[in-house]
Amino acid sequence: MVHIKDEGSHFDAPRETVWKFLQSNDAHGASHTGTRNQQMKPINETSFVVSMEQEMGGHWVKVANRITILPPVAMAIEVIEGPMTGSKMINVYTAKGNKTGIDVYGEFTSAQIPAAQLESAVHANLAEVFEQDAAAIKAFASKM
Repeated sequence: MVHIKDEGSHFDAPRETVWKFLQSNDAHGASHTGTRNQQMKPINETSFVVSMEQEMGGHWVKVANRITILPPVAMAIEVIEGPMTGSKMINVYTAKGNKTGIDVYGEFTSAQIPAAQLESAVHANLAEVFEQDAAAIKAFASKM
C-alpha cells in the first residue's frame, strides 16, 4: 500500500464550471480516452458505481469505482474491481477565482502491480487523468 498526497494542481475554470463538467456524463465520460463501455449505476442521491473497460499496458481490463460526490467540496473514489481494488482517494476542489485547485489524497493498493512500482504507476495514472480532465474542462468552459 502506498499513501499519495498530490497537491497544488488547478483547472483553468471556476469551481462551479468544474462541478458542472464532473456531473455531465457525456462531457466527463468522453474526456477519458483510454476507457470504453462505461456504465453508471446510481446507489443514492450522491453515490454511484461506474464500471468500464480501461486500457492498461495494451490490454483492456474491467474496472469499477464507487464514487460519492460532495459538491462543491470533494469527490471520494473507492476502486471495487480491477487491478487497484481496495484503493481509496479523495479529490478536494478549492475555489480560486477563475481557477479551481485540485488536491488528491489516497491510499493505493494492488495485487497485480509490484509494490516497488505502485507509487510511480499511481502518479502516472493521476497525471494522465488530470491532463485529460484539464483539456476537457477548458473545452467545456468555452461552451458555457
